[in-house]
Amino acid sequence: MAEPRRRGNRLDQPREPARLRLPHPPDAESFGRWSEGIARFMGTARFLVYMTVVIVVWIAWNALAPARLRFDPYTFTFLTLMLSLQASYAAPLILLAQNRQADRDRLAMEEDRRRAAMQKADTEYLSREIAALRIAMGEVATRDFLRSELARLAEELDELALRRQKLDDEDDRRRRRPERGPEPVDEVDSDGVRPKP
Repeated sequence: MAEPRRRGNRLDQPREPARLRLPHPPDAESFGRWSEGIARFMGTARFLVYMTVVIVVWIAWNALAPARLRFDPYTFTFLTLMLSLQASYAAPLILLAQNRQADRDRLAMEEDRRRAAMQKADTEYLSREIAALRIAMGEVATRDFLRSELARLAEELDELALRRQKLDDEDDRRRRRPERGPEPVDEVDSDGVRPKP
């Protein structure tokens, strides 16, 4: 025996409740743009002028036209109904436009926050690098320091050359002298005074 394919025909399973499905706009983004366009138009002076002209013509027609051509007598009930209908659609469209603008503002603020955080991180990195460069520059020899060190070394080399020259001169003098015994050494005590003979 073949089982029915459709689930709704089985008696051992409950039926799915019938749901009323409302039609959705085909594209939410295009509907949002359309609603923003209407909301922007309703916030202009042109809309107020058009609305005023329509209301003045409506009232003038229904007040001044012959009785058989009037479609909304003196209390203008149909005009009130039309204005209420226009207001009932205008409010949600304006709210939708405001919500979309708030979403855009929120995204822009998040982007600004992200960029500010990146700039702060870059600034902190650069300040650390500058501090490191300053510390490194404190350890680097400057031109004046190198000149002074080279001058000091040149003086030391000159002094060493003079000492060597003196030592060489003394060696030359010793070689030229006839060999005699060792020269007597003057004895000096710890106070630097020669003892008496």
